[in-house]
Amino acid sequence: MAQLDLTNDELLTTTRAVRKRLDFDRPVEKDVIRECVEVAMQSPSGSNSMTMQFVIVTDPEQRAAIGEVYRQCYEMYKGMDGVYAGSIKKDGEAEQAQQDRVASSADYLGENMGKAPALVIACTAAGRVDGQPGLVAASGMANVLPAMWSFMLAARSRGLGTAWTTVHLMMEQQVADILGIPFDEVQQTCLSPLAYTIGTDFKRAMRPEPDTIIHWDRW
Repeated sequence: MAQLDLTNDELLTTTRAVRKRLDFDRPVEKDVIRECVEVAMQSPSGSNSMTMQFVIVTDPEQRAAIGEVYRQCYEMYKGMDGVYAGSIKKDGEAEQAQQDRVASSADYLGENMGKAPALVIACTAAGRVDGQPGLVAASGMANVLPAMWSFMLAARSRGLGTAWTTVHLMMEQQVADILGIPFDEVQQTCLSPLAYTIGTDFKRAMRPEPDTIIHWDRW
């Protein structure tokens, strides 16, 4: 598929969480999704072990069922003061305006997740990491998380929008049951809508200076 004319840095800095600008009415071709997965499979994988798995949901009834689970989880998330995007206050008028836009768009997705023409659930088949030591947990996630980010970059370059979400993990078992995911063996890590975007002109987000998060030589 033809790709957008973006430099490497433009791709990296404009791959936003897309919610309100997802085109729910335009189907996403399976061949395009396969291309994105093919790109994702080139991400770093520890010990050259391909433990990342992608569950792509296009069936309308299953999408609706997952959307309802997501809606219920999102309602719980909205009650988490200091965690829910809408409860976080920023210093500065511009920063708060951006935060308010994020909360509004997240609320929109909370009600409309199941309308996306495809849902993507990234999983690791390396076994569950619940309660595991940090080394085991980090290693288990290290194969799937870079792969999902590569998938999202590949999607953006093809005019598709994604949004990394995790609130459905409050009810991970229910989603596993809907999709036949073996819960005891396969861990879900995130859920993203996948749809063509309404327009492709996404901008950089407002961020602080790099030195605010850099620790030179020691903490």
